[in-house]
Amino acid sequence: MRADAARNLDAVLQTGARLLAQDPATTMAAIATEAGVDRRTVYRRFANREALLSAVYKAKLDASEAVLDAARLTEAPVAIALHGYVELIIPVSRRWPLDIRRMMKEDPEAEQRAEAQRGRLEAFLRRAADEGLIRRDLPPGWAMALLGSMVDNMAHVFIDIEPGPAADLVVTSFLHGTG
Repeated sequence: MRADAARNLDAVLQTGARLLAQDPATTMAAIATEAGVDRRTVYRRFANREALLSAVYKAKLDASEAVLDAARLTEAPVAIALHGYVELIIPVSRRWPLDIRRMMKEDPEAEQRAEAQRGRLEAFLRRAADEGLIRRDLPPGWAMALLGSMVDNMAHVFIDIEPGPAADLVVTSFLHGTG
């Protein structure tokens, strides 16, 4: 793919993610205009909004997979891996703000990929409990839900906090509470 075509594709995907997260009824023409490309460019690449959504979700899954790999969840000390994960996933969540759960209902491959990623994170949190960094007596899924909510809030509510300091705050709050 030519460099300009790659830039256009990235602009369309990012713009589509942002606009469709704000309004699921956003038109392809509005996405094209906001991305700074001709509507025909968008339709040449994506037959319809659902095809564009699918490409956005795939890009988000790809980016999330890269974060899980880079965080070294199985190799690095838990606190370091947790901080690395949070610091890297916040920009991914900001860049790709669409909720992946919608896609999982419609695309078995996306659901399988998301479940595998969730499984990696759950295994990491079990490791954190085994090593005493989080409590073992929490209800199943609580640590995962809490971490996900904290990351989501940091990514979308506290948008002025840069990823490094944001990760500091999330990890400290996650491991030690706010008291």
